[in-house]
Amino acid sequence: MKATLATLASAAVLLFGLSAQAASGKLVLYTSQLEADAKQTVEAFKARNPGVEVDWVRSGTTELMNKLRAEIAAGAPQADLLLIADAVTMESLKAEKRLLAYKDAPVQGYRPGTHDADGTWFATKLITTGIVYNTAAPMKPASWTDLTKPEAKGTTVMPSPLYSGAAAIHMAAVKEQPALGMAYYEALARNGVTAAKGNGGILKAVAGGEKLYGVIVDYLPIREQAKGAPVAFVFPKEGVSAVSEPVAILNTTRNPDAAKAFVSFLLGREGQELASRQGFLPALPGVRAPDGFPDPATVTLMPYDPAKALKDDDANKKAFADLFGG
Repeated sequence: MKATLATLASAAVLLFGLSAQAASGKLVLYTSQLEADAKQTVEAFKARNPGVEVDWVRSGTTELMNKLRAEIAAGAPQADLLLIADAVTMESLKAEKRLLAYKDAPVQGYRPGTHDADGTWFATKLITTGIVYNTAAPMKPASWTDLTKPEAKGTTVMPSPLYSGAAAIHMAAVKEQPALGMAYYEALARNGVTAAKGNGGILKAVAGGEKLYGVIVDYLPIREQAKGAPVAFVFPKEGVSAVSEPVAILNTTRNPDAAKAFVSFLLGREGQELASRQGFLPALPGVRAPDGFPDPATVTLMPYDPAKALKDDDANKKAFADLFGG
């Protein structure tokens, strides 16, 4: 029996080694990752798949989508893979039947909702939106509704969904919460909350004391707090929304095997540990979070439907602009 098990184990190792080396050829990746993170990701993948040559283009999600759509219109899409900010953008490509389904992707252990049920896109990390506060503020918020209290009147800033994809997803998620909904945004407006274009400006305003509270993506205040800035980040008790930096394969890929290998690498433990080392909350429960972050298993995610968020996007942005201005 021992000999048989050893033989089987050896065969499994050999088979795994052969399959791991099977990917080859060229891949073109379009990514909105930070430059240094994109370089690390590609190099880590190539270390496991030395037969694959990866060319990558890095820009913001909007710019990448403009580039991709121009290529599609010309009948010559260049990218094999997309690794971009949000699932709503992926849903637009899915609706246009531009994505290749990867039914056998290794999603075991992932929470429902962090990948497309049809296997066309997959979360690679969780960039959550919560509350930052100045440590000199009189109130330590614990709930989203704390921002509607008199203590926060006129002292809160949040990103606008007209400029921030994370803010657009946050609004879609909040609207699906029965205890929050659109009435929550109306309460924020009555409490003097102002809107800013991006998360960086929100951090600066709260850290500098211009504002005491802000709605923001997690890693910015967590990193700055570690450097000594007078800020702290809160995961509100109702839960947080999350941008998941999903990965997807275009159905026009010229190298589907290598593209699937890239997706599998990002979803596997090694890829998730890399995301953690880069300073982001891993999407796979059980992978250690970066310093300053809680255990991912303890973070409550507010569910939302990316397809519905895509459908409602224009109406949500109009409603936000009516309350807070453009």
